[in-house]
Amino acid sequence: MPPLQHILMGNVIGANALDFAGGCGSIANLMKLIAGPSHLQGDVLIPASKSHTIRAVAIAALAEGKSIIRNPLYSGDAQAAVNCYRAFGAGIDISNPQAWRLEGLAGCIQTPGQTIDVLNSGTTLRIAMGSATLARGGRATTFTGDHQIQTRSVEPLMTALGDLGARCVSLKGNGCAPVTVAGTLRGGHTSIECRTSQYLTSLLMCCPLAEGDSEIDVTLLNEPGYVEMTLDWLDRQGIAYRRDGLRHFEIPGRQRFKGYDAPVPADFSSATFFLCAGALFGDGNGVTLRGLDMNDSQPDKAVVEYLRAMGADVAVGPDEITVRASELTGAEIDMNATPDALPAMAVTAAFARGRTVLGNVPQARYKETDRIACMAAELGKMGVRVEELPDGLVVYGGRPRAAILDGRYDHRIVMALALAAMGASGGESTIETAEAMAVTFPGFAQLMEGLGADIRTVE
Repeated sequence: MPPLQHILMGNVIGANALDFAGGCGSIANLMKLIAGPSHLQGDVLIPASKSHTIRAVAIAALAEGKSIIRNPLYSGDAQAAVNCYRAFGAGIDISNPQAWRLEGLAGCIQTPGQTIDVLNSGTTLRIAMGSATLARGGRATTFTGDHQIQTRSVEPLMTALGDLGARCVSLKGNGCAPVTVAGTLRGGHTSIECRTSQYLTSLLMCCPLAEGDSEIDVTLLNEPGYVEMTLDWLDRQGIAYRRDGLRHFEIPGRQRFKGYDAPVPADFSSATFFLCAGALFGDGNGVTLRGLDMNDSQPDKAVVEYLRAMGADVAVGPDEITVRASELTGAEIDMNATPDALPAMAVTAAFARGRTVLGNVPQARYKETDRIACMAAELGKMGVRVEELPDGLVVYGGRPRAAILDGRYDHRIVMALALAAMGASGGESTIETAEAMAVTFPGFAQLMEGLGADIRTVE
């Protein structure tokens, strides 16, 4: 794969849209994924975590001194974060893919003269909005993103940042990007409803650097595990705060991030596709996923327990997880903490015996796509009976049939549908908009092929 380049497109800072067409429905299809019935066996090394990589870049960029991020994720979302914090003035060298080197800004960002394009990265947008409030003198930064980003609300975060002294304006007046954010963050009190945990993560990462102390009341929180991940980063940085569970935070201002040298853990969100694939198609010794740490705070490690609840044969070791195919049975699963796992779990349920309920995950409708509606529609094309709930799916298992499928420019839907194709009757399936995989997992097809999957990309 060619290097990911940091480039300027007119007056917009961002990566090449043709390299990472993760969500823009106006961009022509650049890649199709074709997959057919498969039997899998072997070992796979899981790539680094997207969520950890973006937090690592943001903290190192805002820190005093130099940092080294070891084993970072190489993907479109990670490049979006790099581009963004370079635009803020941080020195970021990613020439060594195993060790990115960053020179931090000591909490004093520079306001770029150009609009920052976060591409398809919602995590980058929300975290960077908080960082932009640290600009001195009330200077403003404008953010935009692709078609999907421009439909994803940031209004609750805008309101909270405003309560704490910043000025935020949605340029289309709809609570979404493009959005302009101006400093300076003073501190104070705010109350926020977090339909996505990214809102709270943004506040937790910028408030320690505010001019004064901050107090945050959280009236609703989806995906709490991702907030725990953020708190782990703050704890390693020695940031002081007080909290009542995840519902109330008191954060002293005038603190500092410090340079560090640390690795990025392997990604349980990416591992989800291999865990599910092993449970469905893992022959012989099964599929062994290496590099995963069950002690890490990533919430998608819960997929191991979801699969066990469905009867999967899963063995967890100190640095590996092995999954073998077995007869799966429907189950009722609360997925509030793991919305990214919904597409893969919906496919797994399509092969299980009986009825599976994937519930309490309303925020899945507000990701890159409405993943609830999209998975219901695409599995329906394969002859799977699926019922939509306001906050989830009911899937009746059976044997999906091969079909021509639309990945909806959503990386997780593309990869989930690839799993469906690997077990479908009637030959190969074709999945459109497969270029979206580059957002988080550009090597997905190659790693699956290495396990024996009948899978290939066609440009």
